[in-house]
Amino acid sequence: MPTALYPGTFDPITFGHIDIAVRASQIFKKVIAVVAANPVKNPMFSVDERVEMVKDSLSHVPNIGVISHSGLIVNCLREYKATALIRGLRAVSDIDYEFQMAFTNRNLLGSAETIFLMPSAEYTYLNSSLVRQIAHYGEDVSSFVPQFVQKMLMDKLSSQ
Repeated sequence: MPTALYPGTFDPITFGHIDIAVRASQIFKKVIAVVAANPVKNPMFSVDERVEMVKDSLSHVPNIGVISHSGLIVNCLREYKATALIRGLRAVSDIDYEFQMAFTNRNLLGSAETIFLMPSAEYTYLNSSLVRQIAHYGEDVSSFVPQFVQKMLMDKLSSQ
């Protein structure tokens, strides 16, 4: 079975991300969660903090590794000899953007395959921006993120 990369900003990682990662780990021998250091986005957490959150959140899954990457994902595919990218699709509105990325990646690296997984029904509405916004207003986010991530969110918001 091949290795797959699961790239994302994970700012912060949510139960939706975890759901996709765990299901991907049941399909692939090895899954590498790739925390993107995307200069275009303005994340709340540093790359190192996001890597720490992802590692903690996925530590119960033995065949998932976690790295950070700051370049094109196709270069990461080459470096780790991975054959597939895992992407989560929450809603129809995600499809256009995800297809653009998938076709661009395949154009850059002909062997790049993108596997789309839908999250479990309870996570279809969930995204990191929503979690950050709810936490910003002091509401409980424990049903959206693991306890460790919730603590990091609260610590980050209280230090701002």
